[in-house]
Amino acid sequence: MTTRYSLTRSELEELLTGAGEPRYRAVQLWEGLYGARLPLAEVTALPRALRDRLAAELPEALRVVTRQIAADEMTSKWLWECPDGAQVETVLMRYPDRATVCVSSQAGCAMGCTFCATGQEGFERHLDTGEIVEQVLRAQHGSPQRVGNVVFMGMGEPLANYEPVWGAIERFHADLDISARRITVSTVGVVPGIRRLAAEELPVTLAVSLHAPTDAEREALVPLNRRYPIAEVLDAAADFAGAKGRRVTFEYACIRGVNDSMAQAETLGRLLGHFPGAGGAHVNLIPLNPTGEFGGTAPAPARLQAFANRLRAHGVTATVRRNRGTDIDAACGQLRSRVAMPRVGGGSARMDP
Repeated sequence: MTTRYSLTRSELEELLTGAGEPRYRAVQLWEGLYGARLPLAEVTALPRALRDRLAAELPEALRVVTRQIAADEMTSKWLWECPDGAQVETVLMRYPDRATVCVSSQAGCAMGCTFCATGQEGFERHLDTGEIVEQVLRAQHGSPQRVGNVVFMGMGEPLANYEPVWGAIERFHADLDISARRITVSTVGVVPGIRRLAAEELPVTLAVSLHAPTDAEREALVPLNRRYPIAEVLDAAADFAGAKGRRVTFEYACIRGVNDSMAQAETLGRLLGHFPGAGGAHVNLIPLNPTGEFGGTAPAPARLQAFANRLRAHGVTATVRRNRGTDIDAACGQLRSRVAMPRVGGGSARMDP
């Protein structure tokens, strides 16, 4: 199905000129949709009749089911429905001078990470490039700040849907003028995908979801570890760091009594203390966000800081993430398709139709 954001610039030009429109109309349309990042209805350089015709001929792929706005008024989440009924979620995080969009690459996820709401739901299908690109542009329509960062940390495993994801990355870079360094691909450790990413021309940022310092502990949280154990994941990540000269971030969801002990911090620090690349390894400690089917909780803040300090003693850069959007289930690990979208985080968020 051809949708509004599935076409490249040359394909869009061919479509319009083939329908008898002058080439400059294609230029005006492209500049409106991608240069100014406007909704089609607001691309007023085009005649109203042409906009109406294009709206019918090039429909949006994503229908808004709901939009939720967190109590901080700066975090929003959309639940979209595709024409085939598949549902995905997208998160917009606004700051005073910029905005970041967290995109989904799949409807559902096959990785099965036990603490992740998307993994608890299971896999439905891959998203195509147009559906991924549309998430960013539709989120931009809801943000007065310019979207300058895109993170593949929504629903799905990006490197299990490599071709559409890389196609979207190329379009973010070329069509939306987003720096490759401000595009982050987060993976649970798909080793062949990490190696493919290292060979690409654009120097995107890599984030690896590690979550435990030993194979036995990681397998209990991340089933894919049985296929790609920690040593193989770190070897691929090191090759990426060497190829790009970039620091790799390791995501670590901290779960009280599961992976937050000082002994585990010591093991992790020894594991990553001499990681190659500019600046070595960066560990992003994420206090566990609640999900409906996992009973774990986050450690106390003091425990998180002690864990971070132990990592720093080994020369590892460690930060503790300030989670946003937990009151609308929009934080790390909370995204999933849903009809009623019940909140597990509480708070005073609001929902718009």
